[in-house]
Amino acid sequence: MSEVDDTNIGEEYHQATKYARESLPCNQLDWEHRPEAYKSYGGERPETRLPKPDLHGGWPLWDAIHFRRSVRKYSSEALSLADVSQLLWASQGVTTTFGPYLFRAAPSAGALYPIETYLLVNRVDGLAAGLYHYNIPQHSLVLLSSGELGGEMSSAALEQKMVERSAVTFIWTAMVERCTWKYGERAFRYIYMDAGHIAENLNLAAVSLDLGSCTIGAFFDDEVNRILGIDGVEETVVYMATVGKLVE
Repeated sequence: MSEVDDTNIGEEYHQATKYARESLPCNQLDWEHRPEAYKSYGGERPETRLPKPDLHGGWPLWDAIHFRRSVRKYSSEALSLADVSQLLWASQGVTTTFGPYLFRAAPSAGALYPIETYLLVNRVDGLAAGLYHYNIPQHSLVLLSSGELGGEMSSAALEQKMVERSAVTFIWTAMVERCTWKYGERAFRYIYMDAGHIAENLNLAAVSLDLGSCTIGAFFDDEVNRILGIDGVEETVVYMATVGKLVE
């Protein structure tokens, strides 16, 4: 392994987590203490069941890829609950099951699915403004806090006003141990890959619904974590994306 400047943390991590034939780790997995496969609030909060996703129609894939662009300006029109259902299913919804395993729309290293989805709702028909968590097995949204939170989240996202003006903002967090349990320190590479897969699914689904979207990697991590009510260590924000109706 080459020498790395101690001040260059990113490069140091990249070098330290490389796989090599002579030093490939052989982890003995502790199945008894495997982390939970998804986060649950245990029915303690108001929950909204989402409409079943439509698995037919929409734009042809090649057209959706061709016309995908980052869209930062949105109309004041609300999204429908069906739109939200479709976006959530396309990005992280369950596509099939195998025993206790819930396989999702986006790939994940080792099928561990460390990414959790939160929604900051500004304008969705049938949903009060506020912060929600996506209950994956139930395909539902759990209300965490109600009220107009767009301004606060926009400020935490380096004052990017599209967060406040979008109909919804998707916020993705990582349950870190869910991935490090198997992959150790290399898990952080896979966590960000997983988030990227999910975000691109969302982008293409938005195009197919004639919506605009824009992913966000610039935010004050601890401020977003505080709004979400998470600790920033065991669970921490990794990515965001705004979605809204297109301006005519």
